[in-house]
Amino acid sequence: MPDADRRDMQEKGFLNHMAHKEQPPLPGRTNHAGKLPQPEKRLQEAVCVLLVELCERFTFFGIVCNMILFCTVKLGYRSYQAAIVNMCFVGTSTLTPVLVGWLAEYLVGRIKLVCICMFLHFLGTALLPMVSFPFEDVHIDRRHILHTLPKREQKIVFYFALLTASLGIGGIRAIVCPLSAYSLEDCGPKEVLSFFNWFHWLVNLNSAVVFVSISYIQQSVARNLGFLIPFVSGLMAMITIHMVRGEMIYKPKTDSSLLTTFGVIFSALRTCCVRYRYLSTGVTAWLDHAKENHGGQYSETQVEGTKLLARLFPLFAFQILYRTCIMQIPSGYYLQTMNSNLHFSGFVLPVAAMNVISIVPLLILVPILECINSWLFSSKDTGYSPTIYIVVGHLSAALSVMVAGFSEIHRKHFPQVEQTLSEEVLLVSSMPCFHLAPQYILLGVAEALVTPSCSLLSFQLVPEGMRGISMHFLALFNGAGCFMGAFFVQTAHAGTQGNWFPHLLHEGKLERFFFFLASLMMVNTLGFWTIAHRYNNLHQDCTNEFRGSLPGEKLLKHEKAIKHYNTVLESSPILSPMEKT
Repeated sequence: MPDADRRDMQEKGFLNHMAHKEQPPLPGRTNHAGKLPQPEKRLQEAVCVLLVELCERFTFFGIVCNMILFCTVKLGYRSYQAAIVNMCFVGTSTLTPVLVGWLAEYLVGRIKLVCICMFLHFLGTALLPMVSFPFEDVHIDRRHILHTLPKREQKIVFYFALLTASLGIGGIRAIVCPLSAYSLEDCGPKEVLSFFNWFHWLVNLNSAVVFVSISYIQQSVARNLGFLIPFVSGLMAMITIHMVRGEMIYKPKTDSSLLTTFGVIFSALRTCCVRYRYLSTGVTAWLDHAKENHGGQYSETQVEGTKLLARLFPLFAFQILYRTCIMQIPSGYYLQTMNSNLHFSGFVLPVAAMNVISIVPLLILVPILECINSWLFSSKDTGYSPTIYIVVGHLSAALSVMVAGFSEIHRKHFPQVEQTLSEEVLLVSSMPCFHLAPQYILLGVAEALVTPSCSLLSFQLVPEGMRGISMHFLALFNGAGCFMGAFFVQTAHAGTQGNWFPHLLHEGKLERFFFFLASLMMVNTLGFWTIAHRYNNLHQDCTNEFRGSLPGEKLLKHEKAIKHYNTVLESSPILSPMEKT
């Protein structure tokens, strides 16, 4: 049976690979001479990767922070349309790293694709200022230079710029700054959680700077030059990549792929449906239908890896609605702030600066959580799991959206006043925008608790070769949450004739949309709480569990059991010589 022999050799080769796996190189580590780089070079590589990451996030937040204001005031969009555009851009930027990672692995190649993505990133961030320029801020003598684009062409260029920028963002995140570039393979749960905590702390510190500085420039000082700052930030990132391109193009080691995982799932579903209809089945798990010895097309190795990953799908699914709640910051909460009184001691606050209120709790909580985690992980008697953080974070998100509904009712009780934003006079509530602070704070607490914990579970509860695929699936579900938020806004506006998500907030019932979303999030929290116990054991060795489920390991165990049984028979004093023979 040559096919069986070939499969046995594949399984044996995989076991040898898992048993003698090599430490993957640090970013930029060629290791041609078999020598480790100097500590200074390691530090330089880590700093370069982190710098590119922060520059890319600076670009991303600079585009997002005032997009709703730009769409409503300059492009003439309705409020719900501007919110949908913003959420779709965030969702696309979340999904593109998955697509670009697959292209780099199988079709284009990493070096070539990173150059393409750098060009797209540059192109997108360069086109955005063209859209925002009516050149009202540029003067020659006393005459304005007015080269305004027609609205239709302006919108086309705007969408094309957003698409190319999101593709460039995906390439930088997937190729230049993948998670594997930080060398977390040999780290325990405590170190991995600490990494995710401080990584998100740095990213949010960067976004706080963006929301304060860029939003103020875009809105007040030179609003039409505001989109030039994302362009400059993207240029900085590309220069950094160019300076160390041989050092930063990291090729992660993988034992599976996204397409293989999807193929295993679809093959198992197809075979399962056929056998359920026509034949009886005796497999223990539905994914076993994809195995070659059960009529499928995939090896034992691929199916067993997918089975371990599939245990995380309920965790990922419960993050969709949570991400929809988080997306209220650049959509519903932004509109509430824009329609509130932004004057503070004679100074007009930028609308996006209110986002800093949601970031401050995260910046404060991360050091506190680090101390708590150090104590919990050092305690041997406690079966610590970050699922309690996720439950509390989901509850905080539900409370935030509920508070937003009550704040909207409270906001309408104040008389309306005129307020100038980007030289446009708007009728807004006289309620100070700081009355909205509690809902921002609650969402900031939720982010501090949920995002690092979900990243830890996605990374720790799968074998080493599946960790990149697991993080890709988490990104897919997070992106789905962004698009679900856009779908909810569109459905609420269309289903209620604009009453639940109105263009002018004082003429509608936005609070009903918030209460509806809060009720869904409460149900989502209870649902996750019922399954949270599945992810309590962070210290299980998934790689050994993965190996133990393969045929080669099972055969070794059977051989050891037979040898042990024969030894017992030979040494047993109660058996007669006739029975032994």
